[in-house]
Amino acid sequence: MKLVVGLGNPGKQYESTKHNIGFMVIDAIANEVSHTPWREEQHAEVCAITVDGEKVLLVKPQTFMNVSGESVGPLMRYYKISPEDVYCIYDDMDLPIGKLRIRPNGSSGGHNGIKSLISHIGTEHFPRFRVGIGRPLPQWTVIDHVLAPFPEEAKDAVEKGIKNTVKAVLGTLRVGIDKGMNLYNPKRRPR
Repeated sequence: MKLVVGLGNPGKQYESTKHNIGFMVIDAIANEVSHTPWREEQHAEVCAITVDGEKVLLVKPQTFMNVSGESVGPLMRYYKISPEDVYCIYDDMDLPIGKLRIRPNGSSGGHNGIKSLISHIGTEHFPRFRVGIGRPLPQWTVIDHVLAPFPEEAKDAVEKGIKNTVKAVLGTLRVGIDKGMNLYNPKRRPR
């Protein structure tokens, strides 16, 4: 069994903000494949899908971004899921809007949601699907940036990014993280 966790903030006022790209991807996966009804479990919205005969839980923690681990840690322990089977989808300011980067592990990179997951999972060794939200405008703080909706002119890039991430997550669930990175990470152009 695997957990696919999308990070975000609960509540209508955060629904379309950049910080909620993880929730948006989870919702798009649920729209793409058949799933069990959503239910509340360990302070998260959870439903189950099946990928190549394996049960996968789609998870949207409802604890707020900065304490996401308070939901994910207990879910992992309850279902006896190891860290390498926890796929985490979240926003990344260091990537252009909609761009995807898959990593098998790593530090939090200053992302408080990931800090919380590392703290509650007990390791940095869990796969990440980082989805670009771009850098803040010069006069904006990081908080202003992540809690603002995407600008209208970025709508196509966001939709394409969500679609590509759904494909990458479902594909990686089938082939594993190493093959998934080879298939779905952007290719470097030769110099």
